[in-house]
This record gives sequence, structure tokens and C-alpha cells, in this order.
Amino acid sequence: MLKQQLNFKLSQKLSPQQIQLMKLIQLPTQAFEQRLKQEMEENPALDSGKDSVDEYEDSYSESNADDDYGNETIETDINVDEYLSDDEIPNYRLSSNNYSADDEEKNVPYASGTTFNQYLLTQLNTYRLTDEETQIAEFLVGSIDESGYIRRALPDILDDLAFTQNIYTSEEKIEEILHIVQQLDPAGVGARGLQECLILQLERKELTIPIKLAIDILKKSFDHFSKKHYDKLIAKFDVSEEQLKEAIEEIEHLNPKPGGSYSGNNRMVEHVVPDFTIKIVDGELELTLNGRNAPELHVSREYNNMLQGYKDSKEKSKSQKDAVMFIKQKLDSAKWFIDAVKQRQQTLFVTMSAIMHYQKEFFLSGDERNLKPMILKDIADEIGMDVSTVSRVANSKYVDTPYGTKLIKQYFSESMTNDQGEEVSTREIKKILEITLSEEDKRKPLTDEKLAQILKEKGYPIARRTVAKYREQLDIPVARLRKKI
Repeated sequence: MLKQQLNFKLSQKLSPQQIQLMKLIQLPTQAFEQRLKQEMEENPALDSGKDSVDEYEDSYSESNADDDYGNETIETDINVDEYLSDDEIPNYRLSSNNYSADDEEKNVPYASGTTFNQYLLTQLNTYRLTDEETQIAEFLVGSIDESGYIRRALPDILDDLAFTQNIYTSEEKIEEILHIVQQLDPAGVGARGLQECLILQLERKELTIPIKLAIDILKKSFDHFSKKHYDKLIAKFDVSEEQLKEAIEEIEHLNPKPGGSYSGNNRMVEHVVPDFTIKIVDGELELTLNGRNAPELHVSREYNNMLQGYKDSKEKSKSQKDAVMFIKQKLDSAKWFIDAVKQRQQTLFVTMSAIMHYQKEFFLSGDERNLKPMILKDIADEIGMDVSTVSRVANSKYVDTPYGTKLIKQYFSESMTNDQGEEVSTREIKKILEITLSEEDKRKPLTDEKLAQILKEKGYPIARRTVAKYREQLDIPVARLRKKI
């Protein structure tokens, strides 16, 4: 049996304006400028610049309310003032404490140059090679990754040459051309592994006694060297500890990633533009928002002239009415965007201000041990916004401080309780762990068990596995690999 009934249901749904605001908040300064440029290209009603618009019509209303277009009444009531900036708050009041457009560098540098592979191909022109050898050499150069290595086996390269280049050769011939490629700069390029890369670099140097020993160690006992079994190396090569130390120092000065040393490579370079600046003025913290986040936006004067022309015309044609509807849509879009930009400015400033005051001790001293435990919810509760909004600010924005430019997310950390029952930041523990490791005896590095015991004595009772986790997050190897002679 079918029944009809009414159900009332409350649901939350984001409006297009809210979605637009969330997307804008997430954008860092440079991406925001690109988004602003795109919006101005797409919406001719939106204009920018320091030249303020003197006067707009207060309002416009259609005199003939009964005028029908098709079966619908044309809605042309537009209050242009709604699309303008609020003149009750002068610009100087907004700029003095929050952001200043005059203090920021407007130009963004761009990286350019030849790629690493192009640099290697240019060097190939100095060698006398046959056409086939040149093709093989160019294929090998094309197989070199950004670190400077060829990660593929010679049989695979042999097959690819046959299938893609129609070149039928042998592994011996490819090996012969590979040795030519390995003579290119920087030293070590074209190696098939770390061992070969280090040997290639040593062979370019003057063959002194330490370098000869270093080459022998890498060729005959690379496994013992990588595991730092120094006693076995001393016994095998019948050398003193001092001689072994000199050889190892030669190896440690080599570059494990020769491709990274090419200064003219064309990899994507991220130019970080700080979204905020924190300064210490007379012992107090001062926060400013990058002026590039505060563009001056207003409605285009031309659109006001169009509306005035429509108002003054005695006969309203169909095309004029279509134009007025188009203008209204563009004005609404411009108004939404201007409001969203203003809300973005306010949200960014309020959020960062709360973070700055929460971590006041750190920003005044620069000592990471003064970082208080802080999670997204702490800031969200303080400013009365959602956790997701704070996350959007923290994950994509940078702040310029007297101690360097950092991603805001780095100032957030979990907490743990010390032996006195106080909540301390995990960043504080990592800093102490880092200092302890920097002061250890490298001949007898501290194990994770010993580090856990030391931290416990300092008042931080944490488990060995937690120490291991923090050590890995600091990108510090295990004790065996930290050992030096």
C-alpha cells in the first residue's frame, strides 16, 4: 500500500560563496594573485587599482514595474553601492596595523636556464662519435635521472634501443659508450649505483695514498664500509686507524647525487613568499599581513555608465534588457568575490594573530624549547572558527619571523606530560634529542635505549620506540650509521 507523507529535515549545505571563500583561504600569496588575475579576466565588472571611483549612482530601479519580458518580470533593481568598498573605514586605518601594500616587493623572480640533460648533451658534441654511437650516447643521457644516475639495466636499454630507435647493437658496445658518458661533468654522472658513482669521482682526483685506499675500499669492501665495520677494514687492508680515517674523509667529501650539483638545472623552484611577517618592536610582537593579499578591488566605472545609459533611455529594447541582466550577474559575481577577498584577509589575520599570541614565548625568544603544545582545535576554539579553516591557513601559509621563514604548520605539535605533570610540546623533546645527539661521542654513538634513559633523567619519560620515531622524523640515522673513527 502506497502512502504519502511529509518529513522535515535539517541539513547543512555550503553556499557557492562559502565554497569560494574556503578555496581562497587555502591559497598562498602567489596562488592568490593568480586566482585574482583569472577572476578579473573572466569578470569585466571587477576592476583593481589605487584610483578610487569617485561616484556611483545610489541606486537604479526600473520605472515600469509591469514591463514584461517573455513571461517573467525583469529584475533590474541594483544598488551599486553594495559593490563598492565601505568608505566608513578609511584605507589608512586598514593599512597601518594589518597590511601595507607599499612595504612588499611586487615582482616575483623566475628561474630559467638549460636542463641538466641538455647540459650533458652539449658536452657530447666535444667527442668524435659515429652517428650510431651518438644516438646511443644521447639515449643514455636521456636515461639519466635528476640525481645523475642511470637506474636501468643494460639489457633493458638494449631492448629499448632496438624497439624505439631501430638500433641493433650489443651490451658491450653500450658499456663502451657508457664509459664515455661517465666522463662528462659533473663527476660521477651516469653511474648505475652509489658505489660506482663514488668510484668515478675518486678516479677524477689526483691518486694520492688516501684516495687509492678509498678506491680499494669501495671496490673490494663496499659492504663493510656502508655498515661502518671499521675494525674489519683495518684488518683487511692492513692499515692504521689514522690511514683509514683519511681515506674515509675523502669518501665523505664526495657528492652522492652529482645531478643535484648542476647549478643551471631547470627543475621547478618553489619561491616562498611569506604571507605574514612577525617583528619584535620594543619587546612586543607586531604582525603584518603581506600587502599582496590586500588588493584594492571595485566595480568597473564602465558598468555604471551602462546602467546610467539604460536608465536614461526612453525605450527599452530586448537587447538592452538582456544586457542589463548580464550586468547584474557580473555585478553579483564581483560583489561575492570582493566580499570573499575581504573575509579572506580578516580570517588570515585573525588566525595568525591567535597563533602568534599562543606561542608568544617562542616568537620572542626563538628557542624551540619554548614552543607550547598546540593543536588546530586550540586555535579554532580561540577564534570561534572551524578546525578545517585553521587547517587551510596552517597548511599553506608561511610566516617571516626574526628566526627564519617557516610554514605555519610547523608551529603545531602534540603534547606529552613530563615527570612534573606539565604538558610539554613534542617539538621541545625533539630539540633536546637533537642537542643530545650533536654532543654524543661519535666513536660510541648512543643507542635509542640509552637516549630514552637520558631523556627520562631530564624529565621526559618516553619509550625507546618513541625515541626511534622522533629520531627518524629528525632524519638522524641509527647509532651504527652515526659511528665515526
